[in-house]
Amino acid sequence: MLSFIRTYQKELALLTGLLFFLLILFGNPLEQEAKANMVLAVAALMVSWWILEALPLPVVALVPIVLFPLLGISPVKDVTKSYADSMIFLFMGGFLIALAIEKWNLHKRIALSIILKTGTNGNSIILGFILSTGFLSFWLSNTATTMMMFPIALSVIHVLQEHARPGENIRNFSTVLMLCIAYASNFGFGTIIATPPNVAYVAHIQDRFQYSIGFADWMMVFMPLSFLMFGCLYVVSTKWLFPNHIRHSEEGRLYIRESLKALGPLQKPEKRVLVVFVCTVLLWTGKDILNGMQTLFALDDSMIAMAGGITLFMIPSGSETSKPVKTALLEWKDTSQMAWGILILFGGGIALAKALEEAQLMHQLGQFMSSYATGNTFLLILLITVMSVFLSEVMSNVAQVIVMAPVISSMAVALGIDPLQLGLPMTIGATCASMMPMGTPPNAIVFSSGHIRLKDMLKAGLVMNIISIILVTLFSYFILPLVMKMG
Repeated sequence: MLSFIRTYQKELALLTGLLFFLLILFGNPLEQEAKANMVLAVAALMVSWWILEALPLPVVALVPIVLFPLLGISPVKDVTKSYADSMIFLFMGGFLIALAIEKWNLHKRIALSIILKTGTNGNSIILGFILSTGFLSFWLSNTATTMMMFPIALSVIHVLQEHARPGENIRNFSTVLMLCIAYASNFGFGTIIATPPNVAYVAHIQDRFQYSIGFADWMMVFMPLSFLMFGCLYVVSTKWLFPNHIRHSEEGRLYIRESLKALGPLQKPEKRVLVVFVCTVLLWTGKDILNGMQTLFALDDSMIAMAGGITLFMIPSGSETSKPVKTALLEWKDTSQMAWGILILFGGGIALAKALEEAQLMHQLGQFMSSYATGNTFLLILLITVMSVFLSEVMSNVAQVIVMAPVISSMAVALGIDPLQLGLPMTIGATCASMMPMGTPPNAIVFSSGHIRLKDMLKAGLVMNIISIILVTLFSYFILPLVMKMG
């Protein structure tokens, strides 16, 4: 039986989703109006396919373009507007900047420089990787950051294995280094563009409440929380769970020095990308001041992101080549490496959320949940964070936020609570899954290295899940209302 399920896993997943769709469409188990029932049927189809991974996530996100017009839920012109939402262009701009950073090896220079500064005993190397991975993850996607740091970490492990001394636990060092790359990427949620769930939630709030979460406001709350998570990760992994006892390694320092030397001095393209990157970040963080100083124009985060991305196509790289042809910092062929699927996924999520909202289904679910919810806001935040962290161990965190954001918002409105105070811990919690390889793409990447045993990931992940639940709950209850309030 198990072999049959494994052989036909995809087919069974597809049939399961279709079965849910047909049962709801023709059975109307919740006794909804016709249009609301059709939306619910499509939602059940999409969510089941997302959870069971019957099709690639972006492909499932395209379902509304076909089924919404076909069932008379929305005209195709209205549905496709969701796939060009302003929040999608915020992430696109961030992707373009990330591509340029990666193209000219600026990410590698930053990472190696941080590691060299922190030192080369076992714990210092791990701290260096946590800081460099976390910093990069603020601006690049957590998956891209993990992919960048992964080969560097493997090389460092190889060097230390060749020069291991008695009493040094290379297995623990290897386990921690791999885990820390994944976890630091996940915990680098200090900016809006850091992870797809962040962007998905900001898009929901903008669409549902016409409230724009400021880039600087987000950083004021979640940047400190990220660094606190980095600190806890370092202490838990090196001082408690997996001590390595590796003393200063001259070989490790030499490897990092040689790697930096091979990159050479900072090149013109790197300097120019760095300037665009810094200017974009400064505009993101200072746009409210600029908007308040004049009335000629009003900047927003999506405009700034796209301005930074477009600028990269305009500025010559200045790279010394044998060919006389001038190349820009980014060329269109470079965008073949961009995660277009994530952008489509956002669009599908926004389309589904709009349909659920227009059909009043989210309002009904929010009222239902609020009727059983406690009046204690702190306990409610805690319960939502626990649910979000552990649900994301088995479900795509982007799909989770897309599905849950409207429900949480409706529940908050019904209870008279600021939606941000419930929605943001749900969003941050969705990126903190640490126990399972399939919890997040970074977890899967590092698990594939062979340096991590499942029982070690489960042990470390459970501890980090508990820590993240506690810290996210405390920040959301005490700090968040001081910085961000919709009311």
